[in-house]
Amino acid sequence: MEAHTSPDLLTEPDEEVHLGCLHDETAATDPDRTALIDGESGDTVTYGELSDRIAAAGNTLANMGVETGDRVALCVSNQLGFLYVFFGAARLGAVPVPVNIETTREKMVSVARDSDARVIIAGADEKILEDVRAIVDAVDAVATVGVLSADLPIIDDVELVSFNERRAAAATTLEPASVHRDDPAMQPYTSGSTGKPKGVVLTHAGCHWMITSINKLHFLDENERAIVAGPLYHKNAMVGAVKPMLTVGGSVVIMDGFDPTRVIKSINNYGVTYLRGVPAMYKMLVNADDALADHDVSSVQWAVSGSASLPQSLIKSVRDTFGCEMGEAYGLTETGGPVTLSPRWGPRKLGSSGLALPGADVRIIDPDTNEELSPGETGEFVVSCPSNGQYYHRPEKQREAYFRRDGKTFLHTDDLARQDEQGYHYIVGRLDDMLIVGGENVYPAEVEDRIQQHDAVEDVAVVGIPHEIKGEAPVAFVVATDVTEQQLKQHTLETGPAYAHPRQIFLLKELPLASTGKIDRETLEEMAHDRLDGEITRD
Repeated sequence: MEAHTSPDLLTEPDEEVHLGCLHDETAATDPDRTALIDGESGDTVTYGELSDRIAAAGNTLANMGVETGDRVALCVSNQLGFLYVFFGAARLGAVPVPVNIETTREKMVSVARDSDARVIIAGADEKILEDVRAIVDAVDAVATVGVLSADLPIIDDVELVSFNERRAAAATTLEPASVHRDDPAMQPYTSGSTGKPKGVVLTHAGCHWMITSINKLHFLDENERAIVAGPLYHKNAMVGAVKPMLTVGGSVVIMDGFDPTRVIKSINNYGVTYLRGVPAMYKMLVNADDALADHDVSSVQWAVSGSASLPQSLIKSVRDTFGCEMGEAYGLTETGGPVTLSPRWGPRKLGSSGLALPGADVRIIDPDTNEELSPGETGEFVVSCPSNGQYYHRPEKQREAYFRRDGKTFLHTDDLARQDEQGYHYIVGRLDDMLIVGGENVYPAEVEDRIQQHDAVEDVAVVGIPHEIKGEAPVAFVVATDVTEQQLKQHTLETGPAYAHPRQIFLLKELPLASTGKIDRETLEEMAHDRLDGEITRD
């Protein structure tokens, strides 16, 4: 299988790009500097202590039989122990596999089986342990389960290890395993919204390029303090905040989950300067009036949102609430993180996911011909960059997802976008989401933008449904106050082409969200079919 990495990547051992060594420089030069803060207890971990705990975690994994190249599945909620195991595995030369613990048990089993993980590290909460029991029953390859607890549950036919107890007794020095720049560093999985989750192998060089590019474009340094309230198994938290902070010597506040009141309190208590999240999180933060009235959030200097487009009204609300500028990011599991970012300094454009990272070749192509389109034209977003990963155990999917052009290997993202003359990118939806309404292409994101312009609208999502005459038609779900469905429909007719107006609008108290904080469009499609009996027959 062809390796999809930049041609200038070396094949010699290079600790500079080692995923398990991000913290090393600060640990050596300023070991007393704060690296991590437990957002619930307030306990702090210095860089020196972090180095010791990562080394001890790596040695514990080695004592459990983990070797270089082995996959280690992490079924762990947000806690500091997740990071010790993740970076300890990477330092050992093993490959951490972060598992979405909020998904279905069936998908967790699928990830464990597909990843070839012989060792699972599990959190101590009951739900996770029940999921792990199911994994052990279904996946014969799993030989050992390490539990982040002193009290071990009973799981038949598998060796159980009290990971925390063993880590406390393990050596606190661990030389990083010799790795090559293009060796596997980690293996996240796609959400699997349209099938089984797919494993993506990311290299040490790719991870290093991603982290350093973010740091450069956002001018991050040791004075930054980020807060992570989203799940650590997701790239938004790890790539957007944890890894960049540990690389520059900054600090990270780790919350055990997202609660707007507790996040705002932590911003106040710990002087957080850098926010990273998804639109749903920011909406809840700016609406937490009581918490905002009681706490000072003026320490925040920069906020970044990913995973979904930001309404202009929300950007304004974040600016007004925190007194900071806000940017957007776009990336995929396959790219290991964002490939376009709003610059921290310099022009930012509303509705844009920003500029391509230095070293990334981003193009907009005709999805039928693969020919490059001109600025302003909507087509498929494709990218060639050093962080592009390879699908694990999916050679046929690998061949489908990549193509060669101008001596480079490009990834089909299946996302629709346009690029302006200045190189700013605008994501307008998924290729599969594009609707053909009476022969016209209609992009749900553009319909959403028009609805969002109404002052009464707080949130909106548009999906497609079969139409007896037009073939397909947009249907909108809207969170709004003091407005009727008919008034919103009239608004869209007045602000855009008639063929692109939503044929039905349904008012909801809130939009359903997936575990990652994205709008759950699959659920909305089901709701639309149920409410309209599967098809629109008029209008």
